[in-house]
Amino acid sequence: MTAFVVVNPASGGGRTRRDWPLIERGLNEIYRTPVITFTRRRGEAAQLVRQALIEGHLQIVAVGGDGTINEAINGFFDVNGSISPDAVFSFITSGTGGDFRKTFGVEAGAEPALARLRHASVRRVDVGRISCLSLTGEPVVRHFVNIASFGLSGLIVDSVNRAQFSKLFGGKFAFAFHSALAMLRHKDRTVRLRLHNDMDEISRISTVAIANGQYFGGGMRVAPGASPDDGTFDVVVLGGAAKGQSLKAMNLIYTGEHVGQPNVRVLRGPQVVAAPVAETGHHPVLIEADGESAGQLPATFDILPRALNLRV
Repeated sequence: MTAFVVVNPASGGGRTRRDWPLIERGLNEIYRTPVITFTRRRGEAAQLVRQALIEGHLQIVAVGGDGTINEAINGFFDVNGSISPDAVFSFITSGTGGDFRKTFGVEAGAEPALARLRHASVRRVDVGRISCLSLTGEPVVRHFVNIASFGLSGLIVDSVNRAQFSKLFGGKFAFAFHSALAMLRHKDRTVRLRLHNDMDEISRISTVAIANGQYFGGGMRVAPGASPDDGTFDVVVLGGAAKGQSLKAMNLIYTGEHVGQPNVRVLRGPQVVAAPVAETGHHPVLIEADGESAGQLPATFDILPRALNLRV
């Protein structure tokens, strides 16, 4: 069994580059003569994976952070769905946040990831699709495998991705640091939310998380009940709280104990539609997907049931 391996050497503040000799030895033990390619710029992993699938590769491995995983997933899909339904995706996490692995109980670090991959089985998992606007107003389609969200979280991710210094102290610190800074200047936004055919309301929100996995933001267990293969999103709506209550909820979110608190709702459904209203004014409501900036509202989030073969 061979594989196409896409590596982001800059992920994790350069940790992937430093760990690469160890990772390469492990991959050579698992796969026969893997084809290895390194990314040089943001967005390149999606292009490399798409081309590899078109050329007939059926085993794809992403080495990097959650952003690299997200880019690789976007290489599997276009606006019509999967471009290679039989292909299998695997990952070695070595990045800033490492949230996707947590839902599956994969420990941090290259060695545990390689050990898990040696004996992993394939399971079919759901994939999310976002139809939204880019920051410059053009229609875009993005896919995600873990969690997409908008509001305060979108602002935080934008800040984290622009930062350099805070990432040196690890993903949890970076997200917590920028969360605290963003909360000082962020105001809840008023948006219209529609959840499949079950809900249509105008709500004042801080963050809405559309969850396929359980963790985001460098270890926050925002959706403790989410399952990546149940054909539906867990939709966590946070908003309407005073600053002090919001800070308390942010502390509880690391353990999942925020669920059931005032101003936190958990809904479920295969589709979410969200749009700004007149009251939102000219302030864009930013979207993030798997820790990467994805665009702005209005947006439709659809689930693609069991659309990806994941070796984990």
